[in-house]
Amino acid sequence: MTEPAMETVDPFGMTAERQFADVWSRDVLSTRERRLLLLGLLVGQGLDDQVEVQLDAALRTGQLGEGELREVVVFLTHYAGWSRGARLNAQVEELIERVRRPRADAPDPAD
Repeated sequence: MTEPAMETVDPFGMTAERQFADVWSRDVLSTRERRLLLLGLLVGQGLDDQVEVQLDAALRTGQLGEGELREVVVFLTHYAGWSRGARLNAQVEELIERVRRPRADAPDPAD
């Protein structure tokens, strides 16, 4: 196997990825706690695209359930403002529907 040419390697990206991996793997806070902190920060800054990624990761990994995501909406709306809370609510409800849809369309294994 050959090594990739240096011009195709992203040293900054590799370094950043490693640093993020190190930060997320520390054992003082759980991944779930880190995810909640990050969601609050992203919502507060209005970074909707990144919020969506973190919401999806939280729900699909089981770190946060549907009810917990809805509670995050209630909590953050009071601190980040109503307009950001409304956007977060829409993101959460759209995600829940998107994740539920494939389950509802899946054939019943008992059939």
